[in-house]
This record gives sequence, structure tokens and C-alpha cells, in this order.
Amino acid sequence: MELDGLDPNRIPRHVACVMDGNGRWATKQGLPRTEGHRAGEEALFDTTCGALELGIPFFTVYAFSTENWRRPHEEVRFLLSVIADQLLTRRRDELHQMGVCIRFIGRRDWRVPRWVVKRMDEASALTAHNRAMTLTVAFNYGGRAEIVDAVKAVVASGVSPAKIDERTIHRYLYAPDLPDPDLVIRTSGEFRVSNFLLWELAYSELVFTDVLWPDFRREHLVEAIREFQARNRRYGTTGGRGDGIPN
Repeated sequence: MELDGLDPNRIPRHVACVMDGNGRWATKQGLPRTEGHRAGEEALFDTTCGALELGIPFFTVYAFSTENWRRPHEEVRFLLSVIADQLLTRRRDELHQMGVCIRFIGRRDWRVPRWVVKRMDEASALTAHNRAMTLTVAFNYGGRAEIVDAVKAVVASGVSPAKIDERTIHRYLYAPDLPDPDLVIRTSGEFRVSNFLLWELAYSELVFTDVLWPDFRREHLVEAIREFQARNRRYGTTGGRGDGIPN
């Protein structure tokens, strides 16, 4: 992995990624769309390994959105099998050996098959005490759904409207202990966030790349971090050190 020009002292604490372009990659190869999802699993594992090598403490990926249920039934079923059979079974043990803690955010009790929930629970339990890196998988996730669920939880808890502020909402998000992402990467040349971490990415740096997700590797992660380090994050002020840390 080529690290020229990368400042090891300014590595982002939390990187999130919208893994997009599997279907288009498969079409370009003359393959069924499902093969793009299969190839995307290798990209995820390699990029996760790269994040671990770089010392990134938190890495979050958008694996399956609440909108993905609208895709053809066969593609949805294949996507679920890729996530459950490859990431949560075959790759789970490898990630565990590397000290990666696997977590999930999203709606577990809405449309998700029980056998998938079981695999998720097994992966989380196995890796719960690992500390090398936290890999958070956004599964059956939607940013708007997360905010709606947080508001419902606040109301159900009986908090007075006068006492509701940003900190209150934050406490009821899916993973309130997860730091907001410093850097969000989207692959495949699309320039939108697609309902991903809407609350959390308020001050994230966004990097868009034309690389289709199945072709994405740790080298592309390094390129995105180089771009991140070149930016000046001011957080609404007039200054900044360009290192992802507000003055």
C-alpha cells in the first residue's frame, strides 16, 4: 500500500463508505447483477484490511438500505445471502482473528429474515471484545428511519419537549457511542449520500470517486484520505488546521 504524501498523524478517526456500483460493474463485465454483489464482498474485505493497517479505529459501510427492498426479489435474496454467508460466516472468523469488532445499525425488526438476524447476532457476539477496529455494517438502514426511530424513542421515554435538544436526539440514535464520521466516501461516480447517516455526517468531509465498488481497494482508501488531509475543516469558524480537528 503506497503511503507517500499521507500524514500518519492525521488519519481520520472514523471513515464511512457508500459501496455503490456493483450492478454497473457486473453489466460492464457482461455478467448478471448478482455477480457484482459477489465481487463487492472482496472489495469490502480488502478495504477493511486497509483501514485496519492505517490505524482507523472506526469503519462504517452501507451494506443494505431500507430502499433496497424495492429491488427485484431474486437480487434482494442474493444480497442477503452474500451478506450472511460471506461477510457474517466466511469473513467473520478472519476479521475476528484480526481483532475487528463487528457491529450493525439499522432496523432489525422490519422485514429482515430471522436467519440473517441470527448470523448478525453471532458475528457481534464473537467479536464483541475486539479492540483493533470497529466495523459497523449499516444493514436495513436509512438515515431518515434512524431519526424517526430516535424521535419515537425520545417521546416514549417521556422527555419534556422543552428539554429536547441535539444531545437528546443523539442519545437515541442506533449507535450513540459511535463518533461522527470524519470522512464519507461514495464510489461509482454518484454525487449524493442516499439517506446514509444523515444526522451523523453534518460536518463530515465527502469524497466521491468514479471507481465502481467491486474495483475499490485499500489504495483507493488511501487516495481518499489524502484528499481529506488536504482540506481545511472549519466547523463554521474562520480557521482550522486542515487535520480534521476543530480549533
